[in-house]
Amino acid sequence: MADLTARTPCSGVLPFSVGSVTLEETDPGALTSIAAYNGQQGALSDALDQAHGVKLPAANRTTGRAECRAIWFGRDMALLAGPPPDPRLAQHAALTDQSDAWAVVTLSGDGAADVLARLVPADLRSAVFKRGHTLRTQVMHMNASITRTGADSFMIMVFRSMAHTLVDELKTAMEGVAARG
Repeated sequence: MADLTARTPCSGVLPFSVGSVTLEETDPGALTSIAAYNGQQGALSDALDQAHGVKLPAANRTTGRAECRAIWFGRDMALLAGPPPDPRLAQHAALTDQSDAWAVVTLSGDGAADVLARLVPADLRSAVFKRGHTLRTQVMHMNASITRTGADSFMIMVFRSMAHTLVDELKTAMEGVAARG
């Protein structure tokens, strides 16, 4: 019988730093997509608040903190990161476990926004994209979710199959930013 070993999406390639920017794998806990049933957005937000202390986020926003965060993930959809969902949420939304589907990394440090500016077709400068803001976008050719988690810190999520490609693209951009300064 084969001897299988569980590995994280970025196992063996993270963490590392280039210049003032660090890239490390992040364990977001359980990841659950929450798609509100028609007309249930308000009831779902109240149920999320009662069960997990977070409200359903507005478009391009997050609610909560690192240990329990609701991330806007599309129209009438959020991603609950942290705890497993309270089963009562299923009265108001379709719940789907996404825990093994995503690679999650944190890019941080002075210059992190400059690194992302080389790869992302959106303005992520702190004057426009503040802490708690999130968006679904592209990192080069990869579908991604990017959330500003601090002044110089971003949580980046891509499909698990793209983890090593994401790391390679970010490393190249980090080297470019470090070389110019």
